[in-house]
Amino acid sequence: MSEQMTSLNYHTTQYEISAARLNQCPTDTGREVAFAGRSNAGKSSALNTLTGSSSLARTSKTPGRTQLINFFPIDEKRRLVDLPGYGYAKVPVAMKQEWQKHLGEYLEKRQCLAGVVLLMDIRHPMREFDQIMLDWARDSQMPIHILLTKADKLKYGAAKSTLTKIRNDLQAWNAPFSIQLFSSLKRTGVDELAAKLDSWLLIDDDE
Repeated sequence: MSEQMTSLNYHTTQYEISAARLNQCPTDTGREVAFAGRSNAGKSSALNTLTGSSSLARTSKTPGRTQLINFFPIDEKRRLVDLPGYGYAKVPVAMKQEWQKHLGEYLEKRQCLAGVVLLMDIRHPMREFDQIMLDWARDSQMPIHILLTKADKLKYGAAKSTLTKIRNDLQAWNAPFSIQLFSSLKRTGVDELAAKLDSWLLIDDDE
């Protein structure tokens, strides 16, 4: 890792392309971090808060509308990736299965993927999809950073208690994980998230 890290400016992030399958993704070079989570975990809001944009990633009152892999370059070598939301009950089963297929191919085959940000609603953490993602991270040794979103919905003491409990539970998972509180509404945890992304994205290209 470079000894002369600087901080990336996430406010330069722009939309590039959406892909329905792996062969439609941008060239597999540079480094990218993917954001994953259940459809109601606040993924689009977190991306918009991080990048200082109100509309970079679409937010909707109808969870599950993001059906594509969306790419957002920060600069010419680094990208953020918004993965399809998972778990919305009203999405047809066949469509869910198609999402899972292409999501799995992306996670397994994308060589420039440096880490995954896994978003969980702090009021409903560690659901089935979250555990599937953690199992995959353990098996592939892919770093995962967990955002406990909507932390403003709980009192601070309760939020910290949930953070501590999940952190302790994950010690037995043996996956390369880190975890923090996050609130798009209150902008809580934005600097901590940016620092984690920097640690994944700002690595010498020739290593």
